[in-house]
Amino acid sequence: MKLDTATGQLTEQAAAQASAGAADAGKIPALDGSGRLDSSMMPAGIGADTAIITASEALAAGDFVNVWNNSGGAKVRKADATTQGKDAHGFVLASVASGANATVYFEGPNTAVTGATPGPVFLAAAAGTATSIAPSGSGNVVQRIGVAVSATAINFEGSQPVVLA
Repeated sequence: MKLDTATGQLTEQAAAQASAGAADAGKIPALDGSGRLDSSMMPAGIGADTAIITASEALAAGDFVNVWNNSGGAKVRKADATTQGKDAHGFVLASVASGANATVYFEGPNTAVTGATPGPVFLAAAAGTATSIAPSGSGNVVQRIGVAVSATAINFEGSQPVVLA
């Protein structure tokens, strides 16, 4: 909260949790529900590396995703270690329906996972998920996708996939 004297009296003004741009100039920021500043409060180039991309299938919060070309337009789907060309490019933190816009994160912590084992993680055969044990079947894609720092957080760091013979 801040006090404003524009009217000649002290008036309490609420802090903003997100910014709509220039219209919010002079407002005091407030932390969001996660205890952090909303990315809309940050200057260009500072904050999460994201893109809004249409989902070609339903995605669950925490899914690792693949960005693919659909007739010249980008679409996003679950990454899958059983299919060449479906390597992980990022992840989503919120569930979205097929045909809806998804916010895809290309780096940083995926905090919407559960059951991760601390240490290196790989793209799993179960679409959209990660595993601490690299796939080993013929034709599987081995891609290290980051490091689990807890059971509920994987720091995504995509790498070049290798298709097993």
